[in-house]
Amino acid sequence: MKTFNSILLAAATLIASLSFSGRALAEDSYNDALATFQKASETHKFFNTAYGYAIFPTVGKGGIGIGAAYGKGRVYRGGVYTGDSSLTQVSIGFQLGGQAYSEIIFFKDAKAYNDFTSGSFEFGAQASAVAINLGANAQAGTTGNSAGAGQHGGNQSATAAYINGMAVFTAAKGGLMFEAALAGQSFTFDTK
Repeated sequence: MKTFNSILLAAATLIASLSFSGRALAEDSYNDALATFQKASETHKFFNTAYGYAIFPTVGKGGIGIGAAYGKGRVYRGGVYTGDSSLTQVSIGFQLGGQAYSEIIFFKDAKAYNDFTSGSFEFGAQASAVAINLGANAQAGTTGNSAGAGQHGGNQSATAAYINGMAVFTAAKGGLMFEAALAGQSFTFDTK
């Protein structure tokens, strides 16, 4: 049990160090993350047609056998801020390292928005994410969530579609993590 607690403490410490802007999520961190996603050609159609979105400027993730991730975000409907959300993830499996990334979730319609803002939401196994402007290796859901941290110098274009009314994009901010773990992202929502 002592080893398990040591591993959990190490993972939490790593995440805390990765979430360098997590303590003071200033307005600038939201604006910067939003600007990053708005610049990506992969997200243009989603910003133009989505019912709403949730944005998480910094998600810190780390693990040594047992991993965890955490981030705070804001939810918008029709461009209007409606409340706060938190993202948590616990994973068990082969994993080592840490990373920080931004994440945005688009809601296709009122049903998807209402599902997410019901108070407690978790992605199913079929949920996936697209890494933008960094090459393509990201996935969210019960198969894990990871985003690569390097530029591919080519013209690769990531594609995404709504799955169960939601589309997820990530943008790596830094770090490196090797992972083969089962995990699910869970979200809470509080109205402003």
